[in-house]
Amino acid sequence: MDIYVGNLSYDTSELSLRAAFEAHGTVVKARVVTDKISGRSRGFGFVEMPDVREASRAIEALNGSELDGMALTVNEARPREDRPARDFRREGGGGFQRDYQSGPRRSGGFNDRYRDGHRNDRSGGFGAGSRNRGGF
Repeated sequence: MDIYVGNLSYDTSELSLRAAFEAHGTVVKARVVTDKISGRSRGFGFVEMPDVREASRAIEALNGSELDGMALTVNEARPREDRPARDFRREGGGGFQRDYQSGPRRSGGFNDRYRDGHRNDRSGGFGAGSRNRGGF
């Protein structure tokens, strides 16, 4: 059975999560979900236990209990829902889109400074003609 564990402390490691659940039965895998960029914990994780009875007892015992100073939320993991793929071509996506009748146009995003193919000094920056010399 896969078990969802929420409200984890950012200091909780996979080893301490595994140890908390091993007190209630056999643990196949324990994992703390981390942010892809920073590597920091996202505050939740999953534990896999092969015996359904042991897993149910662990859920009952650990839901609301404290681990590393945080009250845990523990329940059976639901299957991950398929999310539709995003179509960035339709959503604007930021940057330039070329309209061949009227030239480049702004489509949203961070390229505000380069509207109409050249630098827009009203947006701030570091250029000599910038009105806002110190900021962005």
